[in-house]
Amino acid sequence: MDNPNIHRLTYEGKELILVGVAHVSRESAELAEAVIAAERPDAVCVELCKSRYEAIKQRDKWQEMNIVKVIREKRTSVLLFQLLLASFQKKIAEKFGITPGEEMIRAVAKAEEVGAEVVLADREIRVTLLRAWRKMGFWTKIRVLPEMIVSLFYTEDITEEEIEKLKQQDVLEVALQTFGEKLPSLKTTLIDERDEYLSHTISHADGKKIVAIIGAGHIPGIKTHIGHFVDMDAINQIPPPGLWTRYAGWGFSAVIVLMFIAGFFYSGGKTSVDMIIMWSAITAACAGVGALIMLAHPLTILASALSAPIATIHPLIATGWIAGLVEATLRKPQVRDFLALKDDISSVRGFFRNKITRLLLLVAFVNLTTSVGTLVAIPVVMKYFFAKV
Repeated sequence: MDNPNIHRLTYEGKELILVGVAHVSRESAELAEAVIAAERPDAVCVELCKSRYEAIKQRDKWQEMNIVKVIREKRTSVLLFQLLLASFQKKIAEKFGITPGEEMIRAVAKAEEVGAEVVLADREIRVTLLRAWRKMGFWTKIRVLPEMIVSLFYTEDITEEEIEKLKQQDVLEVALQTFGEKLPSLKTTLIDERDEYLSHTISHADGKKIVAIIGAGHIPGIKTHIGHFVDMDAINQIPPPGLWTRYAGWGFSAVIVLMFIAGFFYSGGKTSVDMIIMWSAITAACAGVGALIMLAHPLTILASALSAPIATIHPLIATGWIAGLVEATLRKPQVRDFLALKDDISSVRGFFRNKITRLLLLVAFVNLTTSVGTLVAIPVVMKYFFAKV
């Protein structure tokens, strides 16, 4: 079969057939199916991990999600990031009347039909996103949320011809570019490491003839890494928080508390009380405003405001988590929210209407506005302190 999106390689006696596809292209879905039918390989590698494969096979899996558990386990940012990427892909797919991941669904079905082993060749999406998140700097994290939300407006004027051009790039990379900036610090984790992972999985699949259905943006990287050593343990490990991240929070808290204590000794308590009042007022106001903007329940707004002064000087507590837990208790997502999730992520209105996605946005936004409040409160408190020193 002569097609520029088909690449043939040999490795240790194996024939490797790499098929470059766009993840939301009808033409790509048909190509994937046709190649497998014609080649009848021993194994078919697809660019899916176990969780993404299960999500495709079980469209109603969202109904089993425990949103309170997600908040308690501090996984809201990763889940929100994943939903926004899914939204980007789904909107393009709906525009052209195809199912997201259709090329993978059809590839798996055709592999089973011809008796080929199905190999889930990609790294777990949770590992990829957590590695990316841990490598982001503080200001990059602050910038990512609004850029992701802006990405929901993207795709309005995309043509089918432009969809085919996505074959030159990975869909995750394209989605990130819509945030207004390419975020080059993420390319290594989202693209390059997965090139290595995919090349290793494909080249070590069982059988003499292997067909791999892969996003075309990965093809050059995979071809480069075939035959080279890949440290799978290293690129499959979630890095722990760095020393700065681990201890900076405690150091910051210690400095603020020491300033409160020092203010007490310098002025018999008045300066300390003034600093505590200003710190509490500013952080509480910013947290409360964040919850108010997200149209949270009045008690959630109150809980955000009351918890912010303490949470901002306690590294193990985040105001957004408290807001999310209170909101989830007061406005518990219903079955219909889980059923509607796959459709609601397609629009900005749906994102804010659905109780699940609104909860995730609430957690992120309250954390963001509380951080702003902390940055505002620091110089105010220092001004009170040094005025009395």
